Amino acid sequence: MTLNSIHSPADLKKLPREQLPALADELRQFVLDSVSKTGGHLSSNLGMVELSIALHYVFDTPQDRIVWDVGHQSYPHKILTDRRERMNTLRQFEGLSGFPRRTESEYDAFGTGHSSTSISAAMGMARAFQTKGKTQVAVAVIGDSAMTGGMAFEAMNNAGVYDDLPLVVILNDNDMSISPAVGALNRHLARLLSGNIYSATKKGIDSVLSIAPPLREFAKRLEDHAKGMVSPSTIFQEFGFNYFGPIDGHDLDALIPMLQNVRRLALEGRGPQFLHVVTRKGQGYELAEADPVLYHGPSKFNPEEGVKKPSGITQKTFTQVFGEWLCDMAHADPLLIGITPAMREGSGLVEFEQNFPKRYYDVGIAEQHAVTFAAGMACEGMKPVVAIYSTFLQRAYDQLIHDVAIQDLPVLFALDRAGLVGADGATHAGAYDIPFLRCIPNMLVLTPADEAECRDLLTTAFHQPHPSAVRYPRGAGVGAIPSKELRTMPLGKGELRRKSNALAGQRIAILAFGTLLYPALEVAEQIDASVANMRFVKPLDLELLKSLAQDHDYFVTIEDGAIQGGAGSACLEALSAMGINKPLLQLGLPDEFVEHGDYKLLMGKCGLDSKGIAKAISLRFPMKIATNPVAAGK
Repeated sequence: MTLNSIHSPADLKKLPREQLPALADELRQFVLDSVSKTGGHLSSNLGMVELSIALHYVFDTPQDRIVWDVGHQSYPHKILTDRRERMNTLRQFEGLSGFPRRTESEYDAFGTGHSSTSISAAMGMARAFQTKGKTQVAVAVIGDSAMTGGMAFEAMNNAGVYDDLPLVVILNDNDMSISPAVGALNRHLARLLSGNIYSATKKGIDSVLSIAPPLREFAKRLEDHAKGMVSPSTIFQEFGFNYFGPIDGHDLDALIPMLQNVRRLALEGRGPQFLHVVTRKGQGYELAEADPVLYHGPSKFNPEEGVKKPSGITQKTFTQVFGEWLCDMAHADPLLIGITPAMREGSGLVEFEQNFPKRYYDVGIAEQHAVTFAAGMACEGMKPVVAIYSTFLQRAYDQLIHDVAIQDLPVLFALDRAGLVGADGATHAGAYDIPFLRCIPNMLVLTPADEAECRDLLTTAFHQPHPSAVRYPRGAGVGAIPSKELRTMPLGKGELRRKSNALAGQRIAILAFGTLLYPALEVAEQIDASVANMRFVKPLDLELLKSLAQDHDYFVTIEDGAIQGGAGSACLEALSAMGINKPLLQLGLPDEFVEHGDYKLLMGKCGLDSKGIAKAISLRFPMKIATNPVAAGK
């Protein structure tokens, strides 16, 4: 196999061009076989095979930098850059990341877990090359969805100012197709427009017409208009980029000459170049081509049989609970609006879109816009629910404060993927929402312990005249069946789930936030501790805290978020404000970025499983634990 001989782009460059299509077939099959064994992003990577080969064949990597946006389309790139033999560790603890990572390889120029950052980063690299006098090119490979992010256009607006910038932007458009006739025409014109004859002629005409500015401007408009008739170039031309395409991203005979031309133009100081490439998600694997959404990020599966859709009765995930609640609440309240920044499937809004299409808004990968759009809706009496991953809300923090909280608008944020997310790693972990939300005035923060409580707290938050956030983790909880009713809970009130029988001087109270209530209850049975299901980070249940302080000697707080500034800190602040001085142990995510891996394994390493919680308590309060005779088997 040719692929086995490729350990670096240098090996790739030794191959004759006529062998590259066969290599692409091998690489595509390897991606399919590999991801089927580990799980991961599949559809987009099957569509990136030829473009990845062409990029490393043409560009001088790693000296030329390639930034992948979003990074989950970088598997073929990883395989071609000496990580083929480690692909069996993909997204596993201490294995390869599912995204580019600078510490993993010199070929990973920039870490990209979130979208729309590539053009900014590549532009920064290009300007750094110029400042240092280096002859290098920076390449941003950006998906069509990532192109909807405002940050991409901010970067293009800035990049177009520098007419000698060695920057190449490649738009990987995998959401449209080109008919053969139009494709052939665009391929011919794109080659012509990027070739030596066109560039030299254009440069000569520019120099002649420079003495007659009005005539030059007329010629420029005529050129842009003519190109615009056969390609969607106008907007990119207006940003100051030389636009080429669209071309077939699976045609190596088209890709390689085009990339050679745009690289040459960038190196010659002809300004930022923009190449529009059309690829197909799932290319070469019929099942993924037919259903690219199902194969976007599958778990392990048999490639011959395909991904098996769940059948029969399965335990509901928190995402499914939210989706059902949203539909039920929309039936009950015609003012409810559902908003998502390009996460319809991930956030559970598929059924809502089907049932309430006029009240559903997918704003694209534009979290800042999503939040302020919701604020505008709320100003006019609507009740917007923004379904967004915890990690992506970070991208709209200013809008959250300035446009929602300061104006005290009733926008509900449904924060999926709170806490650790397993294989997606640090870029996608919802570790920081509690600290960055609870410090904002007017904001309410709710932490349901299970699926049933999630539905009730969503209803509770929806009826509040203030901004609120309900955070819940990926996957399922303990299997608590939600009520079919739309019930509310008392605002800012927790509950005592277990009462300690320990003697005075030994009583420990565990304050649990969110789904860690259940391992806390397991530990409490072993050490005879009290357990409070706090439910609310803000407003905190001060009466419950004060009551527990009266007959308990030690406190333990447990949360699946950052310890610094988290729910435990809120409890410390509240106890201090009430003049109560009791020892308090804070348990949560450590002050470090937790890497990718199996969720249960990572929680254990963070000391947030029942074993880790019990060990931490015994180390902090070694002589104060009253063992439960029943739990101890006595």
